[in-house]
Order: sequence, then C-alpha cells, then structure tokens
Amino acid sequence: MNFYRKIIQTSLFKIASLNSFSVVLKIGIGLITSKILAIFVGPSGMALVGNLRNFLTSIENISILGFQNGIVKYVAENEKGTAERRKIVSTVFITLLCVALLLSGFLFFTASYWNQKIFGNNTEYLIVFKVLALVLPTYGFSVFLIAVINGLGKFKKVIWINIIGNIIGLLTSIFLILKFKTAGALLAIVIAPALLFFATFYLVQREISLFRIVRLDSFNFKILRNLSSYSLMTLVSSVLGPFVLLAIRNHIIHNLGFEQAGYWESMTRISSYYLMFISTILSVYFLPKLSKAQSNLETKNIFFEYYKFILPVFILGLAIIFFSRFFIIRLLFTKEFLPVTDLFFWQLLGDIFKVASLILGYQFFAKKMTSAFIFTELFSFAILYFFCLYFVKIYGIEGVVIGYALENFIYLLVLSVYFKKSLF
Repeated sequence: MNFYRKIIQTSLFKIASLNSFSVVLKIGIGLITSKILAIFVGPSGMALVGNLRNFLTSIENISILGFQNGIVKYVAENEKGTAERRKIVSTVFITLLCVALLLSGFLFFTASYWNQKIFGNNTEYLIVFKVLALVLPTYGFSVFLIAVINGLGKFKKVIWINIIGNIIGLLTSIFLILKFKTAGALLAIVIAPALLFFATFYLVQREISLFRIVRLDSFNFKILRNLSSYSLMTLVSSVLGPFVLLAIRNHIIHNLGFEQAGYWESMTRISSYYLMFISTILSVYFLPKLSKAQSNLETKNIFFEYYKFILPVFILGLAIIFFSRFFIIRLLFTKEFLPVTDLFFWQLLGDIFKVASLILGYQFFAKKMTSAFIFTELFSFAILYFFCLYFVKIYGIEGVVIGYALENFIYLLVLSVYFKKSLF
C-alpha cells in the first residue's frame, strides 16, 4: 500500500494524471470531429485533410525555426538567471517576428502554387492558403510561449493550454464543417491554432511579462548560434517528416485512389490520439529532466522511469484498442471506413516500437547531439519512404503500415546500440 501511495505522490504521477485528462478530452473531441468528418467529407475528403495537416506541421515548424526544444532546454537551465533568461526570450522573440512576417508574405503570394501541390486541381481551396498566410505569425508565437513556460517547469499550465486548444479546435471544426463541408474542415485546421494564441498569451502573461522582458538591446547572436543546433534537428524531423508522409500519401492516391489514402489517414488519425499522451509527457516532463542530467547514471534512471511506468501502460492500452477496433471504427467514423480495421495490427506494433524509441530520441535534443540526430532521422525517413512504396506494391494499403512497423523497429535497434552506455 505504501508503494502505491508513494507512486501517487510523485510529480510524474500528478503530471501524468492531468495529462491523461487532457489526452482523454482530446480523444473525446477527436471522436466527435472524426465522426463529423466521416459523415460530411468521407474517405476522399479525409485524404485532403491529411495532406493539409502534414503541410501545416512543416510550415509551423519553419515559422518557429525549430527552436522549441532549445528554448525549453536553455530556459530550464537559466530558470533563476533573470538576465540570461531575458536575453534568450528577447533574441528568440525578435527573430521569430522577422521570420513570421517574411514567411507570411511568401505564402500569401505563392498560395496558388501550394494549393496545386497539396490539393491538385481543386482551386476552390485556394482561400485556405490565403487565410493561413494571414494567421501564420500566431502559430510560431504560441509554440514559443508554451516552450518558455515549459522550460520554467510550469507543466500544469502547459497542459491546460493544450486542453483549451482542444476545446477551441472542436468548436471551430463543428461550425465550419457543418457550414462549408470539406472546405470548412480545411479552414478549421488553419484557424483553430490561431485562436489558441490569444488564450496562450493571456495565460503566459500571468506567469511572465513579455512586454517587460523583450528588449532590442538584449538581442544576442550567441544565443542564436546555440539554438541553431536545435533548429537544425527539429527542422529535419518536423519539416522533412511531414513531407515524406505527404509524398507517401500522394503515391497512394495515384496508385490506389483517394479512398485508400483516406483509410490510411483515418488509421494515422487514431494513432495520433493515443500518441499525444506520450509526446506530451516526454516534452513536458522528461525533456527538462534529461537536459539537467549530468551523468550516464542519471540518464539511465530517467530512461528506467519511462520504461517502468509509461511503456507498459501504453502497451496495455494498445491491446485494448486492438480488440476494440471494430467498435472504434464504427464509433469514430462510419461503416464505409471498416476496411481500416485491417491496418490496426501493424500500425499498433509500429507505435510500440516508436514509443520505445522516443525517449532515446529526446536524448539527442537534451544533449544537443546534432550530427547523430540528423543522420538517424534521415536514415529513418529514407527507409520509411522506400519500405512503404515497396510494400504497397505487394500488399496494397496494408503495405504502408507494414513498412511503418519495420522502420520503427530498425530505428529502435539503432538508437539502442547508440545509447547502450546510458541504457545498460
């Protein structure tokens, strides 16, 4: 009994509990949104939504230059150093402001080009890119503000911002999808993050006053040089990754059709719901701890905490999901999406390998191991792309998830060998 009481009293348990509430809420909202999408846009519309999501992920990370993990690290290290923290916040804020204005202008005047690349000849969706260009600056600043308070250790506030974002996303999606169908679904994806910025700014201002901290004379090029490693790592992962997925989805569309691409998008959408629990716990709780770890023993203990408490619960959850897959598809979508059940086994297996490797991957960010990270990421994306294309020829749409599972297994093996001193 004392053992369980000690677990309940740990900060990890408290954070995980609130985070679990956030994820459950996100999943609940996802149920509603997915059902509405299934009814009003169908599998083909779901494929278009997936393409826009991948593009948006890349653009968002370009707008913040991939600085978020670096911001968390340096703010965490200078939590009590007011002067140094002012330099970090001022430098990043001013840099992101300039980048946001340039990127927004570029996107606005090249909207037709991107519309053709993402949606093909569907010119009626051009407005989506025009709106995206106008609201893009709010994306980067939201991520920036969340990274700052994350670095300060305000874990609960970060999770509450995520909760508010989920609710905003739901309300926006319901209104726009019901009113404009597929175009509304696409606009909701673009507008919801912009609305979240205002809630994020209000909550962060109560914790740290940006108007008093941000100063032009505190701009420091040395900080930009330090952050450039994180920028390179994040941009390789968060920009190249979505474009690889976009290329795979376009390959499916051209060879198997929009409907099959929609099935895969539906599967990855389900996967993204439960993976949010892990990614949030990693960025909010484990990344700051790994950043502060001074020895292999400390790092090993952090890894052990993750593998002892997080991974087993995740595997148990996936087992429940697998045996409930027919119910989940009927609940989330419609009978039209039942072929998605054939994709569950390999997708869930791949997700287990992925989650087992994620904590190791975060060590690259924590210790600024730029070259090793870029090499492993490029290797990972390359084998994912070629595995998916190869297995699609043999197994059809199921080949995509087979390739995904094999890629994550190989990636886990590579990282286990690389970090063997910290693991064993």
